[in-house]
Parts: sequence; C-alpha cells; structure tokens
Amino acid sequence: MSAPAKDMPGKGAAPETGAAAAGSGLTEAFLAAFRHHPSGVAIITAEGADGPVALTVSSLISISASPPMVAFSLSASSSSAKVVERAASVVVHFVRRADMQLARLCATSGKDRFGPDVRWSRLDSGEPYYPQVELWFRAELRGRLETPGACLVTAELTSVSAGAHATRQAEALVYSNRAWHALGPVVDTASAPVLLWPDDSATF
Repeated sequence: MSAPAKDMPGKGAAPETGAAAAGSGLTEAFLAAFRHHPSGVAIITAEGADGPVALTVSSLISISASPPMVAFSLSASSSSAKVVERAASVVVHFVRRADMQLARLCATSGKDRFGPDVRWSRLDSGEPYYPQVELWFRAELRGRLETPGACLVTAELTSVSAGAHATRQAEALVYSNRAWHALGPVVDTASAPVLLWPDDSATF
C-alpha cells in the first residue's frame, strides 16, 4: 500500500484555509475591521408616543432602486432606536460635512435633539425632520429582523426633499475609527470619475 502524498492531508484532517477559529479573536478582528471601514452618515427621525426622536446611524445601505428601498440597523440598547423600530414611517437625512454638529448631537446620549436651539419642523404627514439638511427622504418601514443586540430595519422611500436632483458640491461626511471625516474626490473633478464597479453592479 503506497504512502499518502506529502501535500495531501491525512484522513480526517481539516483542509488548511488560513482562517482562524471562532474563538481565536474573531470578535476583536470584526470590531477592528469595521472600525476602519468608512461608512456614510445618516440621521433617522421618527414620531413616538412621547414626542419626536432622532438618532445618527452609519449602517444605512441601499437595497433596490425600484422600488427605492433602504435598510439600517438599530441598537437594542437605545431608547430612541426602539421608537424608530416601532414607527410606521421615518425621515432619512443624508448628512454632509456641514451637518456634522447635528449628526454629533443626534449621536450623543442624553442630548435634547429637538430643543429650543435646534431647528426642526414636521412634514405634512407629521414626521419630524431637520429642514437644514439638504437631502432627505420620507420612508415607510417594511420589515424588521431581530438579531442579538440589534434590529435590522427595511424601509421604502416614498417622497424626497425639494431640490433633491441638484448637483451637490458639499463634502460627504463619513465615520471611521471613531471619528468624523470629510470625504472628497481622489481625482480632479473636471476629469472623468474613477469607476470602481461594472455597469451591472448592484451597488450604486
């Protein structure tokens, strides 16, 4: 009987994948990876039984364009998140660098996000929103998926702020490594953009 080849794993041996086991610092690696994974910043507002609530999220993603759908996650430990999770509709604000202080306010526990010094209003349909944010969408919640410590929410966009199709020159605001960053182009804006995805990509 011939001996097994040197490069072949023995009977019952697991193939080498280069992956660490679940208990070998997986959580630490996960936290480090996403800490350095820049995310766009959005503010979600909703009306609750005790008044309006707002929170800042960096988990907003696009799901589809037809119908226009988004998703975002909510922490189970946040009282404002619980109100948003139970709401029928919300307002999703796409914040820019100029809106950083408002985003910071809505991310800070214990702050009055609708106090006398804060500019806010209501849509005709009743939802609270921040009119100084240039681009926002009203959205109706469509689904909720409970996960340990969080809830993933899907929502369909139903209306948009006036002037939504105007060209935006303001710098985007992103969150990375526990800090706010302004995001600018890596090429001359007069040149052709750098296309990172094929035309048929689901990312847009």
